[in-house]
Amino acid sequence: MNVAEAVGRALCAAGVGQVFGVVGSGNFHVTNAMVAAGARFVAARHEGGAATMADAYARTSGTVAAVSVHQGPGLTNAMTGITEAAKSRTPLVVLAAEVTEPRSNFYVDQEALARAVGAVMVRVTSAEEAVEQACAAVRLAVGERRTVLLNLPLTVQALDVPDGALAQAAPPPQRVAVEPDADQVAALSRLLGQARRPVFVAGRGARGPGCREALESLAERHGALLATSAVTHGLFNGNPWALGISGGFASPLAAELLQGADLIVGWGCALNMWTTRHGNLIGADATVVQVDDEASALGAHRPVHLGVTGDVGHTARRLLAAGDGQRQGCRTAEVRAAIAARVRLRDVPFEDLGTRERIDPRTLSIALDDILPAERVVGVDSGNFMGYPSAYWSVPDEKGFCFTQAFQSIGLGLATAIGAALAQPDRLPVAALGDGGALMSAVDLDTVRRLGLPMVVVVYDDEAYGAEVHHFGPHGHPLDTVRFPPTDIAAVARGYGFEAVTVRTRADLKAVVDWVAGPRTAPLLVDAKVVADRGSWWLEEAFRGH
Repeated sequence: MNVAEAVGRALCAAGVGQVFGVVGSGNFHVTNAMVAAGARFVAARHEGGAATMADAYARTSGTVAAVSVHQGPGLTNAMTGITEAAKSRTPLVVLAAEVTEPRSNFYVDQEALARAVGAVMVRVTSAEEAVEQACAAVRLAVGERRTVLLNLPLTVQALDVPDGALAQAAPPPQRVAVEPDADQVAALSRLLGQARRPVFVAGRGARGPGCREALESLAERHGALLATSAVTHGLFNGNPWALGISGGFASPLAAELLQGADLIVGWGCALNMWTTRHGNLIGADATVVQVDDEASALGAHRPVHLGVTGDVGHTARRLLAAGDGQRQGCRTAEVRAAIAARVRLRDVPFEDLGTRERIDPRTLSIALDDILPAERVVGVDSGNFMGYPSAYWSVPDEKGFCFTQAFQSIGLGLATAIGAALAQPDRLPVAALGDGGALMSAVDLDTVRRLGLPMVVVVYDDEAYGAEVHHFGPHGHPLDTVRFPPTDIAAVARGYGFEAVTVRTRADLKAVVDWVAGPRTAPLLVDAKVVADRGSWWLEEAFRGH
């Protein structure tokens, strides 16, 4: 058995069951070895899409995934998706063939590329160590929640590994939960006991097993309201004290209640400028606490009064065990009624700006939320439109929403929805895209159709890079570089084998109703020509961070 086959089989033995990629000469044998060992391989039409599919699959399934790419240009094509994964600390193995001869056309310093975007590099250096080095890449990905570039030099791939080398390949141990310090737990317990209006904001670190239950029980004891960061949208779905997303996507009522809190506890949440609206959602006299299992994350984005280093679930359960009694806190009948009536943006009255030619994106989003089945998994691209599906669409839980926005690249939304769909096959996959991101990633419409995914792709089509239009337009700058002539995106989708509809008014959504009721034998693309004369409500705040 040569190194290429041994590495592929070792990765599967170490727990990698799903791999995405684009296969070329350099990664041909190792990818086939993974398939032979039982991994499912999904061929994307572009390496950038493959990397984001793997990222979304790992996030939504809670397992490590892999992306396989050719040496040199295969890796560089994937770099935007890899950067998003690395910034998000997604446990992902990037399996890349590598040339080590600088005179080769394919040569690039792949190790430097990994370092530049925050990924970790492991290289297979010999036949004797190949299996261990492959398993080490998976251990790093799982144990340290890192995106790992596993370089597989062409000069090593054909070497024969020693007999019995695969015997040492095994899944890595699960990441050990960090137990919080008793003194820090006691300090947080005292603050909770003193608080009159506490609010919990749950982030990525609260997506683990049992975290929702522990946080809800602790919040009930102390009368706390519940909110999430965008990446954890859906965690508290159905809870009558849930405020939805904290940050730019928050409703006016949610913002008001967050600003009125006297204690804000971030649970596995960075409390960055997006989640706090540049700090504007935190009252001047509020006490801020952050709980995270990495000490380096505490206070990284804003000063905190108390930092607790510990796993979210373990810390919450320690607090439950340490205290007793029950406090009303924020949980009054008046607050509950207000949350029920208007915590969702879709329940806030607005002036519909639609015409016979263009639909208001709020009207579109509310209607689709009603039409599409509740058991859904949503992937959202980046752009001016992104607040509408994020804030107006409900999702069943935190695994029903995949938000690949750590790098703020457009063009990742379709691949995000594909990866999430494969991780949650019992749910309707929905991709929310702008026209810019849709056309940038249109090649993987083929992947959707080839996989037979019953996906709904919704394009908020304003015929522009809307964020730039609404940021620079009011200052009188020319906008020809960010506006485009009309494109029949529905026709493009039909060319890939989709059913498709162009939506200009609410009545046009009848085609979506019919598709939902029908056999769904082909995916559906909705080309929604949306009102384009104003920016979305969160856009101004977003640009403040630039």
